[in-house]
Amino acid sequence: MASQLSSGDLLADRRYRYAAACLEERDYTGAADLAEQALEIAPAYAPAWLLLGRAREGLAAAGGGADLGAAAARAYACALDIDPDDTLGVRADLLRLGLGDGVPALSPSYVRALFDGYAPRFERHLLEGLGYIGPELVRAAVPPVPERFAVALDLGCGTGLMGAAIRDRVAHLVGVDLSPGMLAKARAKSWRSRPLYDRLVAGELTAFLTGEPRASADLCLAADVMIYVADLRPPLAAVARVLRPGALAAFTVQSHAGTGAALGSDGRYAHADDHVAAAASDGGLEILTLRPAEVRREAGRPVPGCVVVLRRTAA
Repeated sequence: MASQLSSGDLLADRRYRYAAACLEERDYTGAADLAEQALEIAPAYAPAWLLLGRAREGLAAAGGGADLGAAAARAYACALDIDPDDTLGVRADLLRLGLGDGVPALSPSYVRALFDGYAPRFERHLLEGLGYIGPELVRAAVPPVPERFAVALDLGCGTGLMGAAIRDRVAHLVGVDLSPGMLAKARAKSWRSRPLYDRLVAGELTAFLTGEPRASADLCLAADVMIYVADLRPPLAAVARVLRPGALAAFTVQSHAGTGAALGSDGRYAHADDHVAAAASDGGLEILTLRPAEVRREAGRPVPGCVVVLRRTAA
């Protein structure tokens, strides 16, 4: 039976690995040929369809013609037909080709699979490789008053970097994340001889917030999480629902100079200031802070972003 890791056929798997190596070296002709060979043996292997789409897209970009762009889209569509939950993130590729269907490009299944595989090396790569300082920026942006928060929700808590950064200011800390692998790492962490988190929940952040009691939290945090969300309106409305009047939310976003939200080649969403402001206002949140910040680096260059602090209005 095919999975993300294997087609179920050794020969097809070997062809796929060779195709992936060719794609890495930008040998798009070789990658496409080998992916097609793999699919002749295992036609229901979604990763090979995805690889074929990217190889054809590479050929089209190199001047191979518009028909190759259409052929890439067909390959992506085949992958999505086989994997309708989109654990491979194919919708992002279709969106890049202008073929989005209105469904958010980064599905929960894709994000869960991505971070389950990423969990063992997550912290080293993020901190050492990307110079990630999101939790420190968020903590510094949270106002000093109140000095301590009764209940804080760490949305997309991952391995617990944000939780560790804010734990000394929180009496009861709840973490939620899509990835069981990341939650296992967070669960293993401690703070002052007790578990770092008082409660950990596996789930999608908006659905989690919708299930929490209204006006039950004093602080909501999300470090480098909104980059996987296209439209900030639903999560910020859910944040507003769970915050007590006057309570705070603090998070980071990746920024761009245009309007609205844009899916970048890095597979993450960048949000313009106008989108952040509109989503906050629609949810009943007022902006206390919206300032530029370099949350991490990619290829040695700072990624433009912002740190945002919002307050729940009394209304």
